[in-house]
Amino acid sequence: MKESLFLIIFLIFLTDLCDTISQLSLKHSINRLDLQVNTVKKMIGLLLQLAKIPRVWFGFLFSTLSLTVWLFVLSKAELNFAYSLDSMRYILITIASVIILKENVGPVRWMGIICVVTGIILVASG
Repeated sequence: MKESLFLIIFLIFLTDLCDTISQLSLKHSINRLDLQVNTVKKMIGLLLQLAKIPRVWFGFLFSTLSLTVWLFVLSKAELNFAYSLDSMRYILITIASVIILKENVGPVRWMGIICVVTGIILVASG
């Protein structure tokens, strides 16, 4: 039982890690484009630009991988447990945003992250 619990927790972490990589990749890609989209023609142009960026496809790949692992998790774990632990993605994305994208995170947001971590610990131990 404990081995399967650790496997589920690991797979949820893997899902969140894949999603973090996906989000960072997509954010980096979209930051490079001009987002002055106010007509349908410009929207189509933006979509065509996005389709030409390898990092966008990389992001989609990791998003698909995340979904695939998540579906496996859902087949093995209770939804309320899995979804609660899935909150790790907020922590990973915030830390990665600070380190990789050089975004600023204020003290109130860090306190929120501490609350999320506390909640994850309570859910995982219960």
